[in-house]
Order: sequence, then structure tokens, then C-alpha cells
Amino acid sequence: MNANAPLAASRPALYLLALLGKDIQGSLSPQLYEHEARRQGLRCSYQLLDFAQRGWEAEALPDVLRSLETLGFTGCNVTHPFKQQIIPYLDQLSPQASAIGAVNTVLFRHGQRIGHNTDCPGFINHFRRNLPGVNIERVLQIGAGGAGSASAYGLLEYGVKHLALYDRDTARSEALYQQLLLHFGSDRISITHHPQQALANSNGLVQATPIGMSGHPGIPINIDWLTPQHWVADVIYVPRETELVLRARAKGCQAIGGDGMVVFQAAQAFELYTGLPADREHMLAIFQQACVTPA
Repeated sequence: MNANAPLAASRPALYLLALLGKDIQGSLSPQLYEHEARRQGLRCSYQLLDFAQRGWEAEALPDVLRSLETLGFTGCNVTHPFKQQIIPYLDQLSPQASAIGAVNTVLFRHGQRIGHNTDCPGFINHFRRNLPGVNIERVLQIGAGGAGSASAYGLLEYGVKHLALYDRDTARSEALYQQLLLHFGSDRISITHHPQQALANSNGLVQATPIGMSGHPGIPINIDWLTPQHWVADVIYVPRETELVLRARAKGCQAIGGDGMVVFQAAQAFELYTGLPADREHMLAIFQQACVTPA
């Protein structure tokens, strides 16, 4: 079976979807998927399975997947902190998910659990759209978890000449470094233990840690390290503009949050679930409206 193949022509009466993660009550995924489904004449129910809210431990992950399959779910999305933890419980990975080493979309097909990564193209499409023409010769990325794996792979594929990785968990940055070495030369990737110095030698910063999202307040760097010559891309979208993005703009930096990333990755996941093209502009409009008037 082709891991990239979308749903066949026969369509279910109802698409049952879910998001697995921790502290995800602010997620706008239900609105994105359900509105786009209705626009296309489909029925879709999207549920948030918040492990933190339900008191579930990470060890419950295989049982949750088994339950979703048994209940007839089409698939599920995966967010922090499970994008890498979920891989041992899957039967197959798409080529890109395998290369990245992280999964954010799981399809249940013919008794198989198939993992995809739509974060990577979602991030790059958003980056290209909202930071056109910025210098990408040298980039510092903070965070080497699931989202960071996708953004790092996408940046190198997009043409970043050198990507420096920093994570407070050195084992995690080392693991991502080794994963990327399988696809990109060692001259294009490095691990840094001195983010201030690395940022001083970089054109831009990618923020791929949970710091700044709802439930994880704060800012992951000293804002004084930034100059107006830097650009900043934060993968977080709840809140839509993190403290890092706001303060970076105040310093004269071009800075974007993760809103477009989450919409574009959701659009591609929708296409995998349904086999139908998603209207990205419509989904962006739904996202913007939901941010102003939450459901």
C-alpha cells in the first residue's frame, strides 16, 4: 500500500477525527476541519483528546490509538508532546515522515496505522508566504522536538545554507542532528550550546519549543539578542502572537507566528483524510474568524 495514497473514492458517512496532545483546549483544529468538511458537503466530527485534561499519561497512547481504530475513526492528528513518541505504535510511515522522524497525522487504513508529516510543508508554505525574500543563509533554530524536526527538515530542503540547532535537552538536539545528517551534509547543520553567539551569526531565528504557548508562558531567549536585521518565525499559534513575536516586532524584526503553518498543515491532512482538495484561503479565513470570535 502506498503510504501517500489518500482515501479511496468510497467515502464514509461521517469522518471521525481527533487531536492527541497535552494542553490543547485552545486548538482551532475542530473549526478548521469541520467548516471545510461542511463546505464540501461532508460530515465531520473532530474531537480534542487532551491527555492533560483527562489525566492520561503518555503510556495511554497505544490504548487511545486502539480505541480510535475500534470506534471507526478515519485518523487523528498528533501534537506536543507525542509527534515522536507515537512512531513505535504505527505500522508505516510516509517517506517524508520517515525522513523527519516525527508524525503529526495518522491515517487508519485497512488495519494499518500510517503516519504522515504535514507540518513540514505547512511550515515552509507559511514561511514562504509571510517572509518572502528574507536572507536564509544562516539560521538558528531553538527546539528539536516534533515540530522542530519538521521545521528543520523543511528549512534545509528550502535552501538554508547552514542551520544551527539548540535545545536545552542536548540528547534531543543530537538526535535531530543525526536524523538530518542522513539527508543533508554535515557542513549545513551544527549543534550549538551557545545560542546567543549562534544568533549573532545568523540571519534569522526559528522558535520551535513549547515556550510561549498557552500553558507554557514566557520567552525562550533573551530579547536583547535580537537586532532589527533578524527575522523570527515562531511555530506556536495559540496564542496567535506570542510574546516573542510581539517583542521581536517591537525591536524592528520581521516576525511571524504559526497561524499559517497550522492552517496549511491542516489543509494537507484534510486532503489525506478525504482525498479531496482543501481550500486553503477558506481555511485561513475560518482560522482568522475563530481567533476573533472563539467558538
